[in-house]
Amino acid sequence: MQNPLQAQLRSFGAAIRGERKRLNLSQEDFAEVCDLHRTYIGQVERGEKNISFENIGRIASAVRLKPSELFAKARL
Repeated sequence: MQNPLQAQLRSFGAAIRGERKRLNLSQEDFAEVCDLHRTYIGQVERGEKNISFENIGRIASAVRLKPSELFAKARL
C-alpha cells in the first residue's frame, strides 16, 4: 500500500513529466536547463525523490511556471 507522501510525490513527478513533454524536452535536455542531473530528474518524475524547495524552484522556472502552478497541475 502506498502512503500519502508517496502518492503526492508520484503526482508531482507526473506533473513535471507532463510539463517537460509539453516543452518537447528529453530528460537530459531538461536536466541541463534545470542545472540538475538526468538521473535525478528521472527519480523525481517517478516520485522516488523527496524534492527540495530549491529544486522545485529550478524545475518550475524551467517549465515557465510558478511553483504554486506546478503544485496545482499535480492537484496538490
